[in-house]
Amino acid sequence: MNFRKLVQWFWDFAGAVSVRTKILGIVLGFILLLGAGVTLQARYALTATLTAQLEEQSISISRDLAARAADPILLNDLLSLHDLLDETLANNPNVRYAFLVDKNGQVIAHTFGDGFPLGLLSLNSAAPDEHHHTALIQTDEGLVWDTAVPILGGKIGTARIGLSDASMQAALSTLTAQLLLTIVLVSAAGVLVAVFLTWILTRPILGLVAATQAVAKGDFTPRVPRWADDEIGDLADAFNAMTEELAHTEELRRERESLRRQLMEKVIATQEDERRRIARELHDSTSQNLTSLIVGLRMMEAQCANCASITKAADLRAVASHTLEEVHDLSMRLRPRVLDDLGLAAALERLAHEWQARYKIPVDVVIQLNERLPGEIETALYRIVQEALTNIARHAQAKSASILIEKHGDAVRAIVEDDGVGFDPSAQRGERHLGLLGMRERAELLGGTLTIESAPERGASVFIEIPLAPQPATLDLRP
Repeated sequence: MNFRKLVQWFWDFAGAVSVRTKILGIVLGFILLLGAGVTLQARYALTATLTAQLEEQSISISRDLAARAADPILLNDLLSLHDLLDETLANNPNVRYAFLVDKNGQVIAHTFGDGFPLGLLSLNSAAPDEHHHTALIQTDEGLVWDTAVPILGGKIGTARIGLSDASMQAALSTLTAQLLLTIVLVSAAGVLVAVFLTWILTRPILGLVAATQAVAKGDFTPRVPRWADDEIGDLADAFNAMTEELAHTEELRRERESLRRQLMEKVIATQEDERRRIARELHDSTSQNLTSLIVGLRMMEAQCANCASITKAADLRAVASHTLEEVHDLSMRLRPRVLDDLGLAAALERLAHEWQARYKIPVDVVIQLNERLPGEIETALYRIVQEALTNIARHAQAKSASILIEKHGDAVRAIVEDDGVGFDPSAQRGERHLGLLGMRERAELLGGTLTIESAPERGASVFIEIPLAPQPATLDLRP
C-alpha cells in the first residue's frame, strides 16, 4: 500500500511540473546517471590496475632486497644492511618500511627510527619453500602491502617490506575530482542545450494551448501558424482543420436546434394527448373492473357459510400460495434481495441452505471476509457459485460439496469443489460447458481468472480469483 502511495505521489508530482522542467530533468538526470556510471567504472578499473601494480612492485622490491642482503648477512656486515635498507626506502617512495630477520626470527636491521614494533613480526611470514608471501595490513595511514621473501631459501633469514597504497588513493582521488569536474561542465552545457530545445518545443505548444482555450469558450476563429515541418507542425494543421470543421458544425447545430425546438413542442403536445387518453382509459375501464372485483368479494363474504364456497376459497388460497412460492423462487433466481441488503456471505449461506434442502447434498460453506465487496464483484461471485452448484446438482452425482470464499491480498478467491464423477475440462461441447463459459466470462469481465481442475471419477474444483481493483477485461470471443 505504501509503495502504491509512493508511486501515486511521484506521478502527481511529475504531472504538476511543466514540460520544460520535465525535459530539463530528463537531460540532467541522464547526464548525472551517465557520469556516475563512468566515474564508478573508471575507479573500479583504475583500482584493479593499481592494485596489481602495487602487488607486483612489492614482490619485486622484496626480492631485490633479499638478493642484495644475502652477502652482508653472511659477512655479518650490519652497516651495509642498514645502508641497503635506507637505499631501498630512498629509491622507492611508496615503501613504508623495510627490515631483515635472521633464520631464528630475530630482527637484524630495520628502518623504524623510534624502535621496531614487535607486533609486526607475527603479521606475516614466508615458508622456506615459498617464492614470497604477501599480507594486507591496516594502519593509521591506510593499507600496507607487506611482502616477505626468504633469503637463500630461508636458510639465513627473511626480507620484508611494507608498501603503502597512498599513491593509489591519491591517483583515485585525482581521477574522481577530474571526472566530477567534467560532469559539472557537461551538465551545465546539457542544461543550456535543454533550455534551448524546450523553448523550441514548447513555444508552438503554448500557442496551441491559447487557441484551444479560445475554442473552449466558443470562439472558432483562432488559427495557429505551422511552426516547422515536424509532428508539431502536423498538429497545428490538424488543429486548424478541426476549428474550421467546428465552425461549420456550429452553424449546423444552430439550424438543428431550431428544428429540435419545433419537434419538442410537437412531442410535448403528443405526450399531453396520450396522458389524457390513458387517464380516460383508467377511469372508464380499470376502475369499473376493480369495482366489479370488490362486489364479487363482498358476495363471497356473504356466502362464506356455504361449504362449496369455503372449499373454493381453500383452493384459491392453495393456488395463491403455490404462485407465491413460484414468484419467490423466481425472484431469488433473478436477484436475491439479501445480496443487496446483507452482502455476499449471507446470500451464499442462504443459497447453500436452499440448495442442500432441495437436492439433499451436504454442502460446506466457509466465508472469510471482513467487509463487503464491491457490488459487481459480489454479484459475479454469487452467479458463478450459483452456476457451479447447478452443474453439481445436474451432472456431478456428488455426495458432498464445499464453498470457500476468502480475501487474499488485493484479490478475492473462491473455490467450489465436489466429489462427483468429474469430467474432462478440455471438452467444449454440451450444456454444462456453456455454463462454464458463462462463469469464465463473468470472472474475466472483472479482470479475474477462472480455472477448472477435474478428471473422470475424481470430482471437480473451480478456482476463481478476482482483483479488488478494476482490471481491463480480455475476453476471447472466438468460436
